[in-house]
Amino acid sequence: MKRDAERIDPWERFLSGREVRETRLVPGPRSEVSSMAGEVVAGYHSRHAPVGIFRWLTTTNHHEIGILYLANSFLFFLIGGVLALLMRTELAYPGRTIVDASTYMELFTMHGTTMIFLVAIPILAGFGNLMVPPLIGAKDMAFPRINALSFWLIPTAGVIMWLGAANIGWTGYTPLSVYDKSFGVDMWIVGLQLLGISSTAGAINFLVTIFRHRAPGITFNNLSLFVWSIMVTQGLVLLATPVLAGGLFILLLDRHGMTAFLSPLVGGDPIMWQHLFWFYSHPAVYIMILPAMGIISEVIPRMSHKPIFGYKAIALSTVAIGFLSFGVWVHHMFTTGLSISARLPFMIITLAIAVPSGIKIFNWIATMWGGAIELKAPMLFAIGFVTMFVIGGINGVFQAPIPLDYPLQDTYWVVAHLHYVLFGGTILGVFAGFYFWFPRMSKRMYSERLARWHFGFTMIGFNAVFFTMHFLGLEGMPRRIYDYSQFYDLQFLWTLNWLATLGAFVLGFGQVFFLANIVWTFVKGPVSDPDPWGEIPAQMHEPRVPGVPVYAMPIHAMANGGSPEGSSESGESPRAP
Repeated sequence: MKRDAERIDPWERFLSGREVRETRLVPGPRSEVSSMAGEVVAGYHSRHAPVGIFRWLTTTNHHEIGILYLANSFLFFLIGGVLALLMRTELAYPGRTIVDASTYMELFTMHGTTMIFLVAIPILAGFGNLMVPPLIGAKDMAFPRINALSFWLIPTAGVIMWLGAANIGWTGYTPLSVYDKSFGVDMWIVGLQLLGISSTAGAINFLVTIFRHRAPGITFNNLSLFVWSIMVTQGLVLLATPVLAGGLFILLLDRHGMTAFLSPLVGGDPIMWQHLFWFYSHPAVYIMILPAMGIISEVIPRMSHKPIFGYKAIALSTVAIGFLSFGVWVHHMFTTGLSISARLPFMIITLAIAVPSGIKIFNWIATMWGGAIELKAPMLFAIGFVTMFVIGGINGVFQAPIPLDYPLQDTYWVVAHLHYVLFGGTILGVFAGFYFWFPRMSKRMYSERLARWHFGFTMIGFNAVFFTMHFLGLEGMPRRIYDYSQFYDLQFLWTLNWLATLGAFVLGFGQVFFLANIVWTFVKGPVSDPDPWGEIPAQMHEPRVPGVPVYAMPIHAMANGGSPEGSSESGESPRAP
């Protein structure tokens, strides 16, 4: 039988997965779809089609890979959360409680590394895998095998870093990371390099998919706001990740005496590492927050039963945040001795980047205004996202001026700000998206009661932990220390740390409801439609974008009789540019 796949370039065939398996074909049901994308093999099927766990280990399907991303990220989320509880237990009382200083640094290093590089960034890539292809009318990602490789590098890197258990802090500041000769630091570097390869390959895959695999009629004028956020995010990944990769390579060479870029004893500059690290890591904040903002831009209009207010403003603000994110990294280094002329532009851009974020907040509130709001779990977490992100944004703007940064730098104020943005923003956005799209992922409906308990304990515990840390920062308590018994206002610090620890356990207890909800859903959860969020208005029933289901269409495009901007009057959609 002559195959069309033979006319495909072998390298392209390997990357895209469009190939014919090297297996015998045996008689079977007619119209059996082979492994070659879109090919129908009449009367035959593959003898070696993977089943069971082997199917999940070898899958290249975007939906299944997205679920793997989510499962892996939630596993690391629980592990990182246990580390956080251990740290908070140590800090509940002054003096040594359960761990020594070295162990505390290992907990601190692996908690930060896990939550940022193994949870927040990959989990949003998982939502991208699940939703970008259906939102643009594509059958799959552009390069399914590269997609699978991008995922499997993540647990591999996680295992490598966890076996090393480095104790240099998640920022890897030099000269400590140069002179600490433990093998765990080398494993930390190798793990981060693998994660960089995963992110870069995934970014290329997403961008090619969005630009080249959109269905006819899907243009940048009616593209889902979630897809907009993924597109800008992957652009940031492509531009920022090579800088961190170069810095990690230099650090590895310095550690083994091959170069002296970062070692001050032989003429190197340890501050250069901070430039390289933060040039990546502050855009990485928006790599973690922009897709969550995209999720909120999908949840709020759907749960308010209104078109999104200011679609173009939200899309342009996403681009503006991505552009400005490369001009703020030095605000992490205001106390390193840089000249005022070097610091001033970064202070101004740090203040300016709040403007496009404020545009999003305004438009989300305007979308909810006058809507028929359903206060179900996705909407509760979306509202939680908005409120917590506002607090995180305000305390960030408060610290942005150089004179105020000096007393607050490296105190618990910074820890509070970071977590209000990344947990109050990213993680609450993830939970909103999870509950919103869970029926699509599992074909079952979760327990709304358990989801509400999850939301309540999460919000109470989160604010008890991190709002308290603002006062710790104002008291001058430094971050990264495990014993604060030497400080003068010991009784007050003790009280605040005890309250923060109590809040951490409340927050951790809240996640038990999340796990219980997942188990309940698969054991007793009722079968659900992909879109269970109420009746869709009549004008939304006839989308004019072929191949895109109604529940996946951008709600702003549905509001005009199901006709996205750019579609012709005759009902025939033009091809995407």
